[in-house]
Amino acid sequence: QLQLAESGGGLVQPGGSLRLSCAASGRIFSSYSMGWFRQAPGKEREFVGFINWINGRASYADSVSGRFTISRDNAKNSLYLQMNSLKPEDTAVYYCAAGRRSALLMLTRTYDYWGQGTQVTVST
Repeated sequence: QLQLAESGGGLVQPGGSLRLSCAASGRIFSSYSMGWFRQAPGKEREFVGFINWINGRASYADSVSGRFTISRDNAKNSLYLQMNSLKPEDTAVYYCAAGRRSALLMLTRTYDYWGQGTQVTVST
């Protein structure tokens, strides 16, 4: 089992920044590809970005590319999501996820473990 716990969410004004963290425990974190997803009220969970465990490559949804950055610190068993230039449409519960695969990382079904989520609200 791999346990994941997100933190760092909150209320921020449009144009502001937040950094989300995801702490992992229970297994070898470095052997997992990690993803960020989000879910707004009344909508399906959607892909935000991932970082591949094999080559460390990150990829992002078009809606966040250039504004969001994913990074990981394997020594600290932690995943991060730096979010800049936030928009009201970024408002959602953000989830981190872990999986052993290195492909199809934009799909929720690829991941085996999920955190409980952290709320991000972008509003004046």
